[in-house]
Amino acid sequence: MRKAMWAAAAAGVVLLVAGCGSEGGTDKGGSASGGSSSAGSSATGGSGAGGSSDEKLDAAAVTKELTDAATGAGFTQDSSGEAVPAEAKECMVSWTADAEKAADPAKSYSGTVATLTSGGWSEERSSGAGGSVIKSLTKSSWKLQASNHSAGPLKLVMFVAVDSSAECAAVLAESNAKPQGS
Repeated sequence: MRKAMWAAAAAGVVLLVAGCGSEGGTDKGGSASGGSSSAGSSATGGSGAGGSSDEKLDAAAVTKELTDAATGAGFTQDSSGEAVPAEAKECMVSWTADAEKAADPAKSYSGTVATLTSGGWSEERSSGAGGSVIKSLTKSSWKLQASNHSAGPLKLVMFVAVDSSAECAAVLAESNAKPQGS
């Protein structure tokens, strides 16, 4: 069941990146890709963390930022939530918190988002219903969906980031087209 939840969340991020998620809410800024084709360097990445929002981030830098922010806010990672296909590892990052072990998952979620925004991530949208909160953040060409569904009986807090560059959009579309078992 947990993998089905992850797949649904990841599909939501992919749809958001593809441009299907901009109905209503506060959408501040539009596309960050604007002709940039420096995604070929995503494996080497340069300095990675901390600088301006215009620098090219790679998956390792995004993973480090997410890990540092989430663990600093009181989460431990639930590695059973990791199911990014091998071919998409440079274009997608998934970080699932073990919300059952967090003292206060809502506070840790808010702390993680606050640390990310103070580190250069911009909040683009926020929505909530039935105790769940989903925030969309951007930095460089990366789109991050931070989801907190810890208010009900299922304690699920996830951070899924996708590189919206043209190169990664093609990789993700190809990965999504493959049958589930491959």
